[in-house]
Parts: sequence; structure tokens; C-alpha cells
Amino acid sequence: MAMARSTPGVRLLPNAITVLAVCAGLSAVQFALTGGHMLAIGAIGVAAVLDSLDGRIARLLDATSKMGAELDSLSDAISFGVAPALVLYVWVFDGDRVGWIAALIFAVCMILRLARFNTLLDDTEQPPYAGEFFVGVPAPAGGLLALLPLVLTQQFGPGWWSSETVVWIWTVAVAGLLISRIPTLSLKSVKAPAKAVAPLLVGVGLLAAAIIQYPMVALAVALLLYLAHIPYSMRRYRWLARHPEAWDVPARERRAIRRAGSQRRLRLRPPLRRRVAGAARRAVRLPRYEDQHVARMRMQQATGERGPRRRSWRRIGLRHRGGDR
Repeated sequence: MAMARSTPGVRLLPNAITVLAVCAGLSAVQFALTGGHMLAIGAIGVAAVLDSLDGRIARLLDATSKMGAELDSLSDAISFGVAPALVLYVWVFDGDRVGWIAALIFAVCMILRLARFNTLLDDTEQPPYAGEFFVGVPAPAGGLLALLPLVLTQQFGPGWWSSETVVWIWTVAVAGLLISRIPTLSLKSVKAPAKAVAPLLVGVGLLAAAIIQYPMVALAVALLLYLAHIPYSMRRYRWLARHPEAWDVPARERRAIRRAGSQRRLRLRPPLRRRVAGAARRAVRLPRYEDQHVARMRMQQATGERGPRRRSWRRIGLRHRGGDR
């Protein structure tokens, strides 16, 4: 490991990947200026992939540095803040002053989101489960979410999603998600069990095939699924905040705690009304009828009265139901 840290090429690799991400983000603007909107979307997507790799490679090679952290924040600001804002401005607003306001709001909110992220890294008073969530939408997801109207237009053509008003409102709304306090799940905390490795690899292959054959559809579906996960992430964050006993336990034990809590809540509900039908109902009522018959016989014996004479079915000429056997 010591030699790995002292090798200049190894320490340079994560920073080189970060620089490539910056180049991809800036190239997206150039593609948008020349009318290559699909290439612009692809360039920002490549920047997102590179951004997810540089930090992991730096940790694996033990090549993290203060310069790398600052360079990564600068790359995110350019690739996912400035570049998507300029791409949207060139695509739909085309010199409109009101559209430039939306582009400025998005870029500024992205920078503020990154500045808050850097300050939270040094916060030691956060609860243990805070590492499983991002505060607000992360930079790569925000940059791609802002391009969702452009993605839909490239796949389905112009529509209500490509109007200036809708794009303006959508851009500002995504900017609000960037600086919000909404918790979103971090993929760094997701751990796949050993039994799920093979199905996940199959899923990765299918996802790669979908991206190659239908890139815009796959990207739009992924972005919509990401938006749909936000309510679940908020619910999970609130549940962890109320259950300190689940902070340091594996996912399987957390599920057991949730099931136990659900069962306790079910016990507090009023019991269901019991129903007895058919022979069971007659069996329940039978002792009551026997007690009435015994009480009637005792009263007749005490008063000297004779009970009604039982008539035989044969004597009155009727056949017993079911016949003689």
C-alpha cells in the first residue's frame, strides 16, 4: 500500500477522471450550441458516471487528497450546474431574459447544494444513520432531472413538456430540490446480499441492453423512478429517527424490528367479532335448551302436572323422516 501511495500515476488517476468529467460537462454545452441535443444529454450522463467513479477509485487506491475533494466539487458545479442550465437555455429559451433567470437560479442552487455538502462532511454531530442519506437531491441526479423535458422531447417529440412555461417551472422546481432538506437514499449504503448477486448481474445486463437500444426511454424511466423513491426515502428517514435501536443493525434485523412494530400496532386494534355458524352455533346453544327442559320437568313434578304425551310417528300413521333402516 505504501508504494501505491508513493506512485505518482496512481495518485493522478482519480483526479484525471474528475477532469474528464469536467470536459464532458463543458462538451455538452458545445453540443447544444451546434444542435446536438442528444449528444449533450449523453455528455452529461457520461459526466455523471465519471463522477461516481473518481471518489471510489481514490478510496480503493488510497489516493484521496484535499485537492481531489476540491476538484470534485468544482467538477460537479460545472458538469451538473452550469452545463445543464446552459443546455436548457440554448434549447428552449433562446435569448429570453426570463429563461436566463431560471438558468441562473438552477446554477446558483447547484453551487449552494455543493457548498452545504462539503460543510456536512465535517459535521460530527450527525446521527449514525445520516450517512445513508443525502440532504436534498445530489448533484448528478439534479443535473439529469433538469434535462427531463429535453429527454422526453428527443424521444416523443414536442409537447406540453417542451413549452417554455413548463420548462421554466420544472427547472426552478429541481433547483428547489437541490437545496431542500429532503432526505434521499445514497447508493453507497445499499448492500446486496450474496443470493441477489446473480439476479442483479442479469438486471445490469438488461439495463445495458435497454440503454443501448432505447437510451432516452431508459433515462426517462430511471429519472421518474428516482422521483418516485423520494417519499419512501422520507418515510425511512423518519422511521430511523424514531428507532435508535435500529441504527447499528443490518437490514435484515431492521426488517424484523419493523414487523414487530406492525404486530404491536395490530394488537391495539379491537378484536374482530366472532361468528359461530351451523352446527357450532347449535352446539353452543344446546346446553341452554337442556337446562330449560330439565327446569320444566322439575316444575311439573313439583306441581303434579303431567307433561304432554309424546306421540309416536307410527301410531298416527306417519313415516319418520329418513325411513326405517
